Amino acid sequence: MAPPAQRQSFVLASRSPRRIELLQRIGRNPAIDPADIDESMRRGESAIDYVQRLSAEKAQAVLARHPGAVVLGADTCVELDGVVHGQPVDREEARRTLRTLSGRTHNVHTAVTVASGARSRTILESARVTLQPLGEALVEWYLDTGEPFGKAGAYAVQGHGSVLVTGVRGLMSGVVGLPLGPVAALLDEFGV
Repeated sequence: MAPPAQRQSFVLASRSPRRIELLQRIGRNPAIDPADIDESMRRGESAIDYVQRLSAEKAQAVLARHPGAVVLGADTCVELDGVVHGQPVDREEARRTLRTLSGRTHNVHTAVTVASGARSRTILESARVTLQPLGEALVEWYLDTGEPFGKAGAYAVQGHGSVLVTGVRGLMSGVVGLPLGPVAALLDEFGV
């Protein structure tokens, strides 16, 4: 009887606790090596092109440090009316973002790139998320939790931010930052 095939080493190009936890839910325990790339949006770049480019650039940057490994890079953005709302830099930006999203439905785009050797594949998952109309007291309470910082769109649907959300159309795991079903299939393709 032949020994079972050995899985390739697997590296996540992120330090996101959410992505690590999601990968562990599907039985993957990657090494962690965050990519350090310029995440600026390019002039005229759409939200979808932006997340796809960043996920690919993250994967390639880390693959260069881990030749022979399988590397997963991912990026998530919140888009409303063609405007990308990234991670707020301070409380005031988080407050402005939450006010902008208040009572509206926006898109959450997550791109995932898996790369190994000369092979690379990018997938995209988009969802529609609706926030309830947010009063000042709710916004200030949420800001006080500290959760909006480090989150695209200044909220975390899986945490305290769930109270802000009235509906999600699409994969909840994609909104959190890694669409589990499609990612599991993609990792299987790469032997991880």
